[in-house]
Amino acid sequence: MSASWSDRQTDGESTDRAIARTGNISIRVVSSMSDLMQVVAIRAAAFLAEQNCPYDEEFEGNDFCALHLIGAINDEPAGCLRVRFFADFAKLERLAVRREFRRSRMAFELVHAAITLSRRKGYTRLYGHAQDRLVPFWKRFGGHPIEPRRPLKFSDYSYTEMMMVTERDPQALSLESDPYVLIRPEGSWDEPGPLERSASRPVTSPNRYGRAA
Repeated sequence: MSASWSDRQTDGESTDRAIARTGNISIRVVSSMSDLMQVVAIRAAAFLAEQNCPYDEEFEGNDFCALHLIGAINDEPAGCLRVRFFADFAKLERLAVRREFRRSRMAFELVHAAITLSRRKGYTRLYGHAQDRLVPFWKRFGGHPIEPRRPLKFSDYSYTEMMMVTERDPQALSLESDPYVLIRPEGSWDEPGPLERSASRPVTSPNRYGRAA
């Protein structure tokens, strides 16, 4: 895949939060309200403004139980994608790219990054709802319509259920993974996180309210 995990390093006070980088395109996991506001702005421009999707159908209540990816071109927010994780499959959804960036590879890089991240989390089946006209796009990633096909329409568009089957990442996270790896920030499993760095301090169990129960 063209998107790859970056060797993220701290340079002074700045930290490159990209989990994937190709040329001037960078992808990162949404990790702040500012990031989420950028996602909302991109989706509002693409779905509310261009596709006339009602607000409560686009922002239907699943955004706070999902992982979001945001893509930037030369540091300008350009696209986003949402992933929700179920017991034995991940669902890719809400892929949006701002109109002025649609001639770029942003959509492809977002999907590649989502697939890579899902595989690292141990998923081998990726499910999605593709607008019928976009089925060929998802076939580029190995997606195939699920048979028998079931009628699926919402927000004034007809959709096709798609499934991608991939191999499990050799370094997929599991209960056998180092516990410090499992508490690292989402998508940053290859570098120490803040809780891991705190382990250098002695155990004192501070409690300013007195003795713990």
